[in-house]
Amino acid sequence: MEITIKVFRYNPEKDKKPSYKTYKLEGIETDRVLDLLEKVKGYQDGTLSFRRSCAHGICGSDAMRINGMNRLACKTLVRDVGTKITVEPILGLRVIKDLIVDMGPFFDNYKKVMPWFINNDPEPEKERYQSPKARALFDDTTKCILCACCTTSCPSFWGSDEYLGPAAFVNAHRFIFDDRDQAAGERLKIVNDVMGVSRCHTVFNCTLACPREIQITKAIGELKMALVDGKLD
Repeated sequence: MEITIKVFRYNPEKDKKPSYKTYKLEGIETDRVLDLLEKVKGYQDGTLSFRRSCAHGICGSDAMRINGMNRLACKTLVRDVGTKITVEPILGLRVIKDLIVDMGPFFDNYKKVMPWFINNDPEPEKERYQSPKARALFDDTTKCILCACCTTSCPSFWGSDEYLGPAAFVNAHRFIFDDRDQAAGERLKIVNDVMGVSRCHTVFNCTLACPREIQITKAIGELKMALVDGKLD
């Protein structure tokens, strides 16, 4: 079948403003959008720039807007989006070139929630045991691959990249609800900041955009409840 792919193009070194360029190519319904972009770059326009790495939905590097929705190019099939496809960079972050954005502000916010295990007790001989019931409290939020699909689909983040954003909240949740970790109170104070969970308006964009199907809005709600319950001690 013939596939038409319309791609956002912008090179700040020579372009005054962004534009779109349309490419036509042959493909099949099980082609991924990443496959199409690789064909364009390899055979039609070597100047096209985009991020990709594992190509299997694990690294999260090829997040982009496909027909207006944040998706991973490596997981999005032609049969899911049709033969007329528009590809654009994710919103809320500065465009470096074409589909590549500056992920700096996103990772700066991620680091603010201290996304690492904190426990100052003496190290055990084997491991820090945890019951299946305790693990279930945060199992869903361990799936995050830091693709930024959720954060860059959030209207609050579009308004200010200082807003911590859904991905930061997901990773805060992962450690706050881990009963082996000892910094829950400190992290809750961070997400309770003026640029924290209070700016979440429960739009559900983040949950819809997540390629790992994490229940992000539910996790943010659980953080809000933890704050209401006074678990800042």
